[in-house]
Amino acid sequence: MTQSRPSGQPGGAGSEPLPFDTSVPNPARMWNYWVGGKDHFAADREAAEQIMAVMPQLPVIARLVRRFLVNAVHELASEHGIRQFLDIGTGLPTADNTHDVAQRVAPGARVVYADYDPVVLSHARALLTSSPEGKTDYIQADLRDTGTILSGAARTLDLGQPVAVLLLAVLHFIPDSDDPYGVVARLMAAMPSGSYLVICHAASDIEPEAVAEHARRYNERAAAVITPRSRHQVARFFDGLDMDSRGLAPLSRWLGAGQADAGSASGLAGYCGIGRKR
Repeated sequence: MTQSRPSGQPGGAGSEPLPFDTSVPNPARMWNYWVGGKDHFAADREAAEQIMAVMPQLPVIARLVRRFLVNAVHELASEHGIRQFLDIGTGLPTADNTHDVAQRVAPGARVVYADYDPVVLSHARALLTSSPEGKTDYIQADLRDTGTILSGAARTLDLGQPVAVLLLAVLHFIPDSDDPYGVVARLMAAMPSGSYLVICHAASDIEPEAVAEHARRYNERAAAVITPRSRHQVARFFDGLDMDSRGLAPLSRWLGAGQADAGSASGLAGYCGIGRKR
């Protein structure tokens, strides 16, 4: 997850990184707690537990998002020949990161990670190491800083060849006032034909009462404000792209997960989809 700045605050290569404050719940560390990681502090655990009181299935949701990432990257690399990936809002490294999955299929695959969170940056430098044949790089930048991300990615990726842009559990941290649709449009405009857009986004219209309460508790405690969106609103991110045959669907349905895997709110994690640039 990206650690977002307050709306309207400038960013980019010259902006100051967010402060490291273990007393403030951090989205990436809270997510790490839900997936069973060890990189979190008391404030993160307390906030995560408060949200889980409303959405007890969140750890399952977090694991399903990771499974979606693994499946999508493997499919794009093995079935569609994608050899370049731009993973924005990557979050703290865990098992089966994007480059791990891509380079198992194609050792020469190139992956660029981008996140604004200094906690993520410190872990990425230590843990996100490439295969000898491929290449992995990391950019410290907010999703809204598309110029910084694209110029940094161009050091490693050939933007004249297809790229898969991964935006998993990050777009809902961009408020409407910061024009998230414009952000995605700028990223995809810089990609050549044959590139892909992969999105997983929190839903506002699946069990809306629980989602609203979850968002309220999250926004009271975490440093980044979350904005769940409806299926129609999430579908707008794919305007001009050819959607995968599975379309835009709730996470568990997209993965084919049953109730035993997804808990009582099988689609609550949000909507997922893959689109291809013509």
